[in-house]
Amino acid sequence: MKRWAILVAALYCLILVALTVPFLLMTFYGSVYGSTGPLAAVAEAAEVFGYWPYWVWVAVMVGCQLALLSVPVRVASRRPVTRSALWPTILAAGLMISALATAAAFAIEEFIYQLEDTGNWLGWCGLAIGILTWGVWAFVFRRAALIESPADIVTRQCRLLFRGSILELLIAVPTHVIARHRDYCCAGFMTFVGLTMGVAVMLFAFGPALFYLFAERRRRLHPRGAGVRD
Repeated sequence: MKRWAILVAALYCLILVALTVPFLLMTFYGSVYGSTGPLAAVAEAAEVFGYWPYWVWVAVMVGCQLALLSVPVRVASRRPVTRSALWPTILAAGLMISALATAAAFAIEEFIYQLEDTGNWLGWCGLAIGILTWGVWAFVFRRAALIESPADIVTRQCRLLFRGSILELLIAVPTHVIARHRDYCCAGFMTFVGLTMGVAVMLFAFGPALFYLFAERRRRLHPRGAGVRD
């Protein structure tokens, strides 16, 4: 079962990386890449692959996906799920919700203010919102873990993450459209962060469902001892 979880996380990583350049072009082409040809625009957008913060973000997202899958792996393998085993899943899900809240806050701030004229206080404000949201939702998920089964906890987390990502995109998309028409050197960057986090977390929420599809397929192919090994 661990192999299937790693496969799901690897697919998630590939999707994030594959969507990077098309998403950059879709978001910034009209303002940043409008004066260059299509091939030059693609090459310029692909330069993001050379930035280490980008790969740190990908690594964090993939690591959280593996943490979210840890409980489904135990459930599918018919192993006991202890309270300590729930903590990585609880922290990962809380982090993803805090990322949505932070990205939404940044998008709203860029909608209201010209960020280059406000200093750093808006950035610190968004970060504080994210940390507070992480703590609150980690507490909520921890409380729920005391009364719900582990499988139900993961299902509930994924449902909330999917709904939260849709809500966050409903904030980020219109604010980004408005920011594009301002007198910026490029389209709104913080609203772009909101768009990327909304899409990334939406895809993130599908991980356990995809894992269970792989696990069910494995049971059909190997009906004996399907939940014992790996």
